[in-house]
Amino acid sequence: MNLNKLQEWLQASGNDVAYISNPTTIAYFTGYDMEPHERIFALLAFKDSDPFVFVPALNVEEAKNSAWDGDVFGYLDSEDPWAVIADKIKGRTSEYQKWALEKNNLSVAHFQLMHEQFPDANFDGDVSNFIAKIRLYKTPEEVKQLQAAGREADFAFEIGFNAIKTGVTERYIAGQIEYQLKVQKGVMHESFETIVQTGTNAANPHLGPTMNKVQPNELVLFDLGTMHNGYASDASRTVAYGEPSAKAKEIYEIDREAQQAAIDAVKPGMTASELDGVARDIITKAGYGEYFIHRLGHGIGKDVHEYPSIVGGNDLVIEEGMCFSIEPGIYLPGIAGVRIEDCGVVTKDGYEPFTHTSKELKYIPLSD
Repeated sequence: MNLNKLQEWLQASGNDVAYISNPTTIAYFTGYDMEPHERIFALLAFKDSDPFVFVPALNVEEAKNSAWDGDVFGYLDSEDPWAVIADKIKGRTSEYQKWALEKNNLSVAHFQLMHEQFPDANFDGDVSNFIAKIRLYKTPEEVKQLQAAGREADFAFEIGFNAIKTGVTERYIAGQIEYQLKVQKGVMHESFETIVQTGTNAANPHLGPTMNKVQPNELVLFDLGTMHNGYASDASRTVAYGEPSAKAKEIYEIDREAQQAAIDAVKPGMTASELDGVARDIITKAGYGEYFIHRLGHGIGKDVHEYPSIVGGNDLVIEEGMCFSIEPGIYLPGIAGVRIEDCGVVTKDGYEPFTHTSKELKYIPLSD
C-alpha cells in the first residue's frame, strides 16, 4: 500500500519518523478509513522499523479487522494520547530525532503537544509534497474506483435533470439527487455538497444550492460527485429549462467547445499550463476571457481536489496515470453561468473521462 515508498523517502530524506495525521492519507497508506472527529488518529512510519496505526480505543477492533495488517495501538479518553504515542515510539525505535510532518494538515495545537513529548527533536521535515506526488499517479485499481464513482455521478445527473420543474428550489433538486443516490445506489457520501444553480445564481461558481426557485427559460447548472470505496467523482453539466436567451446559449456553446478542445488536446508530454491555455484561448478569443475566473482543472483521487493544479504558469509535465478535471466556465453576472466538467485519466495517447453524460445542450420541457 505504498508504505514501502514512504519508508524509502524517510531514508533518502534523512528523517527518522513520519507522523501522518490526515485521515485520507492514512487510508491511502493503510486501507483503513476512519473519521476521528476530535480524537487522535495517526499513522507512525519509521525509516528502519515497522509502522503502526494509532486510534481511539473504541476503534481498535475495527482497525484490526480492516485492510491494515500492521500493529494497532489505542488510547482511552481518560489518557493523554500524546504520552501514549511517545511511549509506543520509544518502544519501537531509538531513532526519533528527525521528524517529517504533514504540515498542510497538522494543527498548531497538536504539533505543540507532540513537541512537548520530544522537546529535543527536530520537526522541520515536511512529508506533504512527497505524499501529493505519489498520489498523483493512479494504479489501474484506483482508476476502476474512479470510473465507478463517475458512473454514480452520471446517475445523479439523470435524477437532477428529471427533478427540474417550475417553482421547485435549488435545494429541492439537490435533495432529490442525494436521496435517490442513497436509495437506489447505496451511496452514503457525496464528495462535496451537491451544487444546483438556476438562472443568475449560476454566475456565482460556488454559490448554493439556495432557496432560489427554478423559472422558465433559464440555464440550470449542476456540480456534483460521490465517494465510491474511498474515491471521489466530480462533474458538472449545465442544461436549459425551456428556451434560454441567445446570450446564454452562446456562452454554453463556447464553453462546450473549449472543454472538448482541452479533452482532445491532452497527451503525455504537454504541460498543465499548455492544457489550460487550450481552453482559455478559445474562451478569450470569443470575448469572454475575463469571465473564466478559475483554473481549468484539479487532480482527483481519494480527495475531490488533489494535486496537481491545471492552470497557467504550472510547468508540470502531464504523464500517463495522472487523473484530473477539465472544467472551463463562463460566468456573466446578472445573466447566466455555464460550467462543463469531466474528470478523467491520462492514457498513453489521450484522456479518458470518468463521466459520460452528453454535453450537447439538453432542453428540459417546461413543467409545473
